[in-house]
Amino acid sequence: MKDFVKYTLATLCGLFLASIALFTLGILSIAGMMTMESTAPSIKPQSVLRLTLNGELQEDAPNDPLGDLFGSTYPTLSLREIQTAIQGAKENPNIDGIYIEAQTLLGATPAMIRDIRESLADFKKSGKYIIAYGDNYTQGAYYICSIADSIILNPQGQVNWCGMASQPIFYKDLLEKIGIKMQVFKVGSYKSAVEPFTATQMSDANREQVTSYLNDIWQTMLTDVSRSRSIKKDLLDEYADSMLTFRPAEELVRNGMVDSLCYIDGISRMLRAKTGKDKGALPLVSVKELAAATETTPKKGDKIAVYYAYGDIVDRKTEWSENVIDAETVCHDLRTLREDESVKAVVLRINSGGGSAYASEQIWHEVKLLRKAKPVVVSMGGMAASGGYYISCAANYIVAEPTTLTGSIGIFGLIPDASQLLSDKLGLHFDVVKTNAHADFGTPARPFNPSEAQMMQGYIQRGYKLFTERVAEGRNMETSQVEKLAEGRVWTGQQAVENGLADANGNLQTAIKKAASLAKIKDYHTEYAPTPAPWYEGLFDQQKKDYLNTALQETLGTYYAPLMNLRQIRQMSVLQARIPYEPNFIN
Repeated sequence: MKDFVKYTLATLCGLFLASIALFTLGILSIAGMMTMESTAPSIKPQSVLRLTLNGELQEDAPNDPLGDLFGSTYPTLSLREIQTAIQGAKENPNIDGIYIEAQTLLGATPAMIRDIRESLADFKKSGKYIIAYGDNYTQGAYYICSIADSIILNPQGQVNWCGMASQPIFYKDLLEKIGIKMQVFKVGSYKSAVEPFTATQMSDANREQVTSYLNDIWQTMLTDVSRSRSIKKDLLDEYADSMLTFRPAEELVRNGMVDSLCYIDGISRMLRAKTGKDKGALPLVSVKELAAATETTPKKGDKIAVYYAYGDIVDRKTEWSENVIDAETVCHDLRTLREDESVKAVVLRINSGGGSAYASEQIWHEVKLLRKAKPVVVSMGGMAASGGYYISCAANYIVAEPTTLTGSIGIFGLIPDASQLLSDKLGLHFDVVKTNAHADFGTPARPFNPSEAQMMQGYIQRGYKLFTERVAEGRNMETSQVEKLAEGRVWTGQQAVENGLADANGNLQTAIKKAASLAKIKDYHTEYAPTPAPWYEGLFDQQKKDYLNTALQETLGTYYAPLMNLRQIRQMSVLQARIPYEPNFIN
């Protein structure tokens, strides 16, 4: 018995001491990561920037040191961080070149990948080299890597070069089976955001606009690759039609799509020859390291604020909102920038397919007030359409990538009628007592009556009229001119410049230079907003959200996206200024 008590106490004591040790180690690790976060790494001579195209690409991803430490199958990549690192590689004398690892790039719009490609093209002006290697190149990754001095493929690898397609999902029959009918109110023959819920195929007008912008984007990609690889556009089109993906790797060398074939050890030897590093670890610098070193460089001159607004436009943020343009927060931030005398100009970086029309109007108002105080330039990312264009049109100047999706000037309302589901499917019946004719307006237990439907349509039309007036005012157009470009029609950034909805094609740096010009300043630096909260503040909340989101994706598979779309409908405000649907570019 004494031995049992002795061993039990010893075990408990050991567990207690181990817990204290683990807790202390955890605190020290977090403290170490916090210190690392605020300390810029030193860059050794003859280093190479390692740009790994693997993960989900976002405009400005939050810091995740734990993810960096333990690894992730699909990490979150920050477009801003990548561009900062490439700019740093151009300016830093200790960086000799860039090595691109082409893997799997998720969530990247054509405009976002072109942003990276344009940054790499600017880097090449320094005379430094770019080497790209991939076991398999997705079309987006190949488009980025086509700017490289040397494109290398695994001898058993593939290049996916097949053109572009957009494949929306239609829910009408599914909703009918469960007894839900969507009540639709809209203005604009091209405003097809409601089509997935009311039809089983694209309307002629929608097919026309999708065909137009897909072809325009594809032609831009063909032109860029043709110039870099010295391959005629007609040939590149032929390669896309010939299922190049399944061709032998040797044929890709012969037709000029890649320069050579080798395994990963061959790349290691090539980089050692470039850096003069015969033994030991290669002097490779990560995007995060170089971006941190670049951003901590002392800043001189006047300040230009670059404000990021990306995601759905919503009235206010909820606990589970991720990557949204929250009107309350954005309006507060824009007021702060307006009142900050040290900020000489503001660049709004917008990547949004729209959302709440009410929230869009509130942000538009703040942008207009900001413009009266200092120059405002909009830089459009992958999308700045519908509500995204609404909040852009008040700026002094609009810069869009040629492959940006913009316009979509239109309004719609989508309200579910669940009366059949409730009564016929679930056996629920309702009765009502009311003091006024429309006291039960909006209940899912019954559809709108004719007078209510008429009032809703009038409400939508007033919203559309206001939208077109805002665009006419911001772009110095007649309302009649705007109406010809409106009707919910989606345009590419290149088309938007041609028809006057944007001022110039270019990237974020183009917009920053224009802001400096409008503010009449030559010596300036940029500061980014909003400033993200320290990663450790929302550590456990973020882990919970990431876990649930990942679990849903793994469980639902291909059904995840359509079910999230249906959930989104439930959370929408009545009046929506939203792109027809976020295009799923199959590439």
